[in-house]
Amino acid sequence: MSSPSEVVTGALLKGWGLPDPGDSKKSRGQVIVVGGSRRSPGAVLLAGESALRVGAGRLGLVVPGSIDAHLGVMIPEAAVFALPEAVGEELDPAVREELATADAVLFGPGFDDAEQTHASLRQITAGDIGCLVLDAFALGILPDFPRSRLPRVLILNPNEEEAAILLGRDLGGDRVAEVSEIARRFDAVVNCYGTIATPAGRAWVVRAGGPGLGTSGSGDVLAGAITGFAARGVDPVRAAVWGSWTHAQAGDRLTKREGIGFLARDLATELTSTLADAIR
Repeated sequence: MSSPSEVVTGALLKGWGLPDPGDSKKSRGQVIVVGGSRRSPGAVLLAGESALRVGAGRLGLVVPGSIDAHLGVMIPEAAVFALPEAVGEELDPAVREELATADAVLFGPGFDDAEQTHASLRQITAGDIGCLVLDAFALGILPDFPRSRLPRVLILNPNEEEAAILLGRDLGGDRVAEVSEIARRFDAVVNCYGTIATPAGRAWVVRAGGPGLGTSGSGDVLAGAITGFAARGVDPVRAAVWGSWTHAQAGDRLTKREGIGFLARDLATELTSTLADAIR
């Protein structure tokens, strides 16, 4: 039997509101995105840009040393740090400091090796992280990673395939019940394709977004948006709801205006005006 859920509307989000942005980038929060690989360097770019597009003030990227110089040129708004590529190599103390001072950390976009992902997650969670968002390849290793080593504030952003891995079975027809089960199992806020659930049993459903969102990099944009809202000081549950709704609405706006075939980078850009319209 499905858990009760609430439909997300613009009126609900206006009632929730967003934190005052203040008068400087420091007042809007710092995001760190950890991920990337030679095969998928663009994932961290999309996620990082999306965090800024929803109002986060500062961005840092922690990526393998083989691609850090390239990404620094491609996104001049970000500070870029090197992540050890050899399993067992120590994390730079400067990176540890950045992670400890970040308001929200996103881990996973662009990783493509299970062993390295597991080692990197062990390294970054050895320090003090306030809010951690896990996405993409990181979700595939999560069932084998001790929950006790992860921060108390944890947000998961699985797609359907990753949700099945977290459940340990194929998805059925009751999305709210399944996402709620994942939330309880991993003691985390979970967003899966517009269904958001908490370990305590509360759930929300975003009834927006269409086939246009089914494009390469769309999930990275979504993860970045959720992380950006969390960094701004939005409660983790509401950050997941805000991120999912804004991502879906941006997709609907692009589909109506452009048709199917827009890119994830277009979706990231559309986040800002979508959010501005939502809070007017």
